[in-house]
This record gives sequence, structure tokens and C-alpha cells, in this order.
Amino acid sequence: MCVDSDSTGRRRITAGPIQRVAFLGNYLPRQCGIATFTTDLSTAIATEFPTLDSFVLAMNDSGPGHAYPPRVRFELAAEDPQAYLRAADFLNVNTVDVVSVQHEYGIFGGESGSHALTLLRELRMPIVSTLHTILSNPNAQQHQVMQELTEISERLVVMSTEGAALLGSVHGVSESVIDFVPHGIPSLPAAGLSKDRLGLEGRSVMLTFGLISPDKGIEYVIQALPAIVKRHPDVMYIVLGATHPHVRAEHGESYRLSLEILARELGVDENIIFHNRFVADRELAEFLAAADICITPYLQPSQITSGALAYAVGAGKAVIATPYRYATEMLADDRGIIVPMRDAGAIADQVIGLLDDDERRLGLGARAGAVADDMRWPAVARRYMDSFTLAHTQHAERKRTAFVAKTLAERPLGLPDLNLEHLRVLTDDTGVLQHARYTVPRYDAGYCVDDNARALLAMTFIEDTGSAERSEVRGLSSRYLAFVGHSFNEDTGRFRNFMSYTREWSEASGSEDSHGRALWALGRVVGRARDPGARSLGADLFHLALPATSALTSPRAWAYALLGIDEYLRAFAGDREVEALRKALAERLLLMYEKVSGHDWPWFEESATYCNARLSQALIVSGKRMGNQKMIAAGTTSLTWLLDIQRSTLGNLAPIGSNGFLERGGTTATFDQQPVEACTIVSACLAAYRATRDPHWTKHARRAFNWFLGQNDLHIPLYDATTGGCRDGLHADRANENQGAESTVSFLLALLEMRSADRPEA
Repeated sequence: MCVDSDSTGRRRITAGPIQRVAFLGNYLPRQCGIATFTTDLSTAIATEFPTLDSFVLAMNDSGPGHAYPPRVRFELAAEDPQAYLRAADFLNVNTVDVVSVQHEYGIFGGESGSHALTLLRELRMPIVSTLHTILSNPNAQQHQVMQELTEISERLVVMSTEGAALLGSVHGVSESVIDFVPHGIPSLPAAGLSKDRLGLEGRSVMLTFGLISPDKGIEYVIQALPAIVKRHPDVMYIVLGATHPHVRAEHGESYRLSLEILARELGVDENIIFHNRFVADRELAEFLAAADICITPYLQPSQITSGALAYAVGAGKAVIATPYRYATEMLADDRGIIVPMRDAGAIADQVIGLLDDDERRLGLGARAGAVADDMRWPAVARRYMDSFTLAHTQHAERKRTAFVAKTLAERPLGLPDLNLEHLRVLTDDTGVLQHARYTVPRYDAGYCVDDNARALLAMTFIEDTGSAERSEVRGLSSRYLAFVGHSFNEDTGRFRNFMSYTREWSEASGSEDSHGRALWALGRVVGRARDPGARSLGADLFHLALPATSALTSPRAWAYALLGIDEYLRAFAGDREVEALRKALAERLLLMYEKVSGHDWPWFEESATYCNARLSQALIVSGKRMGNQKMIAAGTTSLTWLLDIQRSTLGNLAPIGSNGFLERGGTTATFDQQPVEACTIVSACLAAYRATRDPHWTKHARRAFNWFLGQNDLHIPLYDATTGGCRDGLHADRANENQGAESTVSFLLALLEMRSADRPEA
């Protein structure tokens, strides 16, 4: 940072070696505290350092976008993994000197905001991360995300000494990389004028402001009002701020309404004003200037920052707060009053005491306001530039591993969150419907046991990993299991497959593949479901359907049955009848491979058609359980060949197309590429990894999964993050925009496999 003068002789601060800074975070007019902070910080930096080129990358949540000002040059949809890679490319191409990250878990997509790391890993410039939330007891995923963020950042900015201490004790971060910079505050107008303008002349004013949500504890201030009003009838309590958008989206205005009802019931509705809107700094400053007492009665003791409290302290106001972390630090040394959480009586006592004693109230405000100079945005901007400059210098001295341009197929993408929304849309009281027109279920196509078995597999996977709400999973799982059970025809010992929307079966027995797939799902229910009733029904159906398996001639039906048997034997190892059938089917599949395969065609059949990798997977899984290395070798060799012939010239997965498949000695059909194929490859590669512990299999699995996210030769994502569904295929020039059950559940299964890739298998 340098100081010089312009042509008129005025003092001008320049940014030294830093020419361009990018800010990553939320931005106004999006309504949230991070948006206000990012806006104020970037504006202060631009004002204090006019020669600096600074701009913003704004995070967008679901719903309509925002009308951003020109300072926002790039927008990211939080749940779109591809957007983070595009943003990284944008920053690298624009030769940014420093990236300032405003970090809060909830503003980025992925589990605990993990998508942010997808962007940050790719950057070539130093990163300075401002940590708005630092948890004393993070869960495993939150800990992992914060751990990597602290390691990838050149400097870390905290707004409290308590935050710095937590970084050290919880994440082992050295003090040498931590910069303390206070939360910035605006300048305020004169108090008297503000009361007049707001129509509060002669009133004692209590103020709580910021986005409203149930953890703000406002009801306890309202409960304190009757005692306060009895002593000071002129008091007015202002609740200033809109309901938090996420709270409003999920619960509407129920919390605010409950506060208004409480005020009427207590007879203090004439002493309280709800200003239900998001206010900009200038209007907020008017209310702050008019306030006699500011109250932050928050209910989250771990809260490490608060813009509202920073503004109130900087405004030189008497502050009453509950003992959350930021408040205990900011209000130390008699700069404010701490009251217990959820204690209306204590709030009443302290408010009355301050309104009774002007000298004490003004003294508290004066001691609080003494820290204001260091908190004004110009001073904060200079402190940030010091941090940016230090990060830039350190980065130049200690370069990260040299950036190597990567193909799309090699670049890691964050895993999307589990989203069952579209699966729920496709599911009715009978089961999951087969097809959709765009995103709308097609009733005329009816149901099939194939898709309900796939959906049942997904539900047991979710139940086993605990990655969704148990009650929801149980409801869906029971529906799919009921459908599979209803599809079993005791007269034939086989499963029916197709059912019309009017609940009429179209056949006495379905395909061999559908029988094997249903058996696989039932075996998984037996081996992994937590509901004893579901396990008992699954076992009954499994044993009823097992005898017909010996007569099946389809190698894919054998493969599905083998995978189901493997799952069943997780729970009932030692069942000699089932173990004998596994041995017979696995040897039959191996013999087929040995008869057909050759040096240039290491495959099971004279053609490679659909769900090919399940054949390899079945041999790998069975060989591992049986200790048969020949089966494992055949499975991994055939899978290696399958990966080779399904790798495009760009290095992407290119599943064998359904328009012609691949005949021995022929040419591979390029399109249409089906999601079910990518799913089978993910599963087979992870099975190979578990059998061999060779990490290259996980790389192949990741490349196959990334096909769903747009790492294919058309660079078109098949997964639709807005619905949770998956498009039905990739044509030569476009994606199939229908989102049916097979493709959607195939994506969910692949995602679940990837998310649990590191979990040990029993």
C-alpha cells in the first residue's frame, strides 16, 4: 500500500503491487448479512483505493436472480457444480491478484458448502478468507470443509479474538496466518434529528434489527415489555428487518406473526413497531441514531460475529445482549450488558435500570463508541488491504504447486447434495412411474418393477448411510418394496414387470433381467435395511424368487442375482443353499467369459450392449467374497477393456450408444448415451477398488460420475440441479429433456456410491 497525491495535491492511497481484487460472496440486493457485508467491504475498498480494479462474484441461491450493479461481473448458482469451475476459469483468465472469500457454510452449495472448495482448489492466486462462522463443535463434514479452507487460504480474517482461538484449538491453525479485522460500520447522523424524522420525538427507543428468524429471541424482549412499559410508558420497541428469506421460504411469516400475537396478548402492541423490510445502511443509520438501547437477545451461544452488534457498538449505543461469543467479547470492559438467554425478567430489569439512569446508559454508549474509529469502513478497508498485500507477498515467495491446465474429464467436481425432489414427483401411492414428459410424470406409461427395484436399491442405500430424513426414506422404501412384492407371481415363481396406470399387469412374467434386478433389490433390503418388518418381507420374497434364478439364461440376470445374493449373505453368511447358487451362477458367468473372450475382445458376449459393467461387477464382487482370484481378474480385465472402448478422444466417458451398440469387430455406436450406463461403470469401478485397493479405479469412477455433471463430449449436464432429476440421455446434438425414473434413479445410485466411496465394506 502506498500514499501519494493526485494532480490537485489531494492525498491518495494506492494498492501497491495489487492491481485487481475479486470478492466472492453474497451481494445486495440479495437480502442477507453476508450480502450487506460484501457490498460494504467491496465499496469501501473501491473508495479507499480508487486505482484498484475490484469486482464481485455473487452467489445466487434457488429462485429468481437479482438485479446486480456493474461491480458484480460473475454470478454462480450455488447448487451448480459446473458454475464453480467456470468461476475459477474466469478468475484465472482475468489475472486476479487476490481473491477475498466471504465464507459462511450456508451460502455455498454442496454438503456444508463444499462446492466452494471446487472453485478455490483451481485458483492460481492467493486466497484471503473472511470467516463469518467458526464452530466450536463442527460436525465431520463442516470440520473437513473448514480444514481444507484454512489450508488453501494464504490468510484468514477473523472479527474476534475468540474466532482466532477457535481456529487454533479446533483446526490447528497457526496464529501467523490469522489477521484480526473488526466488523465494519457506517457513519451515523445526529441522534436528535433522527428521532424527529422517525416520529419518535420524546420517546425512549429500544431497537433490535437485522433479518428476523426464530433464533433471534425477540419474543423474550416482548415478554419483558409489560414490566418496562409499566415503569416507562413512553418506551417504543422497534423490530427492524425482514424475515430471513430462507425462513420465509420454508415457514412463511409464522414467526413474525407469533411475535405480533404475543404483543397483543401482553397488551404492549402499542409499544412495539414491526418494520417488515430489509433496510439499507443509510436508513439503518437513522434508526440506530434514534435508539437509546439496542438489544440482541440471540439464542445461538456459538455465534462468532454479528453485524447488528458491531453497528450498535460502533454507534456508541447502550447494548444489552445474551452471552453469545461475539457479544461477550465486544461488550467486555463495561462496554455493554450481558443477560442470560431466554430470560425476559433479566432483560426487563436491565432496560429499566438504563432508562432510569441516563448517566450509566450514556457511559456504556461512550465506552462502546470508543472503539468506533477502528471499525469505520475506511479503516477496515485499509486493514483488509494490508492482509491482501501480505498474502500476495507470501504467495509470491511460496508458490503453490504449479497450475497445470486440466482436461474437463480430469478436473474434480464437488458432489451435489442428495435431492429426492424429482423422485418424489415421479412417485405416487402405487410406486414410481416409468417415464416423464420433460419433468412431468407420464401416466400413460405406467409402472415397471425394474424402476421400482432400482428405487428400492437407492432407498436402502440411503437408509444404510443415514444421508436423508429417516421418515421420508421409510415411506418411499415401503412403497417400492410393496410394489416389488405385489409384482411377484406365485403361480410362475417370477416377477411381473409392466403395470398400467390403472393397476393392471400386462404379463404373467417379466423379463429375466427384471427378475434378477428385483432379486438384487430384495437382497439389499435383507442385508442393509433397518426396519425389521421390511427385512422380514424382503427375506420372504427373496426365498420365493430364488428358485427360478437357476433357469435364467440372461447373463445380466445372473449378474443382478449375484449382486443380490452378495447383499443377502451380508446378513446370513452360511446359508448353504444361497451360497451354492452363488457359486453356480458365478462359475457360469466366468465360463461364458472364458469361452467368448480373446486378446482383442475380453468380453462375455459377441456384442456389448446395455448395463455392460454389471457383468464385470458381479464377477469382481463374487470373486472377492469367494476368494476366487480368477473371477476378480476376469472382472477387472473386462472392466478395463470396457473403460478403454468408452473413452472419447477428449478423455471423457462416452458410453456405448443404444443406437446400434457394439458388435465384435464392428464400430461402437456413439449415441444415444444412457445414464444407466454411467451408473453401472461407477458401481463396477468402486467394486474393483474395494477388491484391489488400486486407487486408479476411483479415478475412473469419478470420471464416469462426472459424465452426469457435464464432463462429456457435448459438455451438457445430464443432472438437473433445479429438480433433482436426470435427463434421459445424450443425443448427438443435445440432451433428452425428459427426466424419467431409470435415469433419475441411476444418477441417485451413482451419487450415493460416490458419496460413500471411502466407507469400508463389511
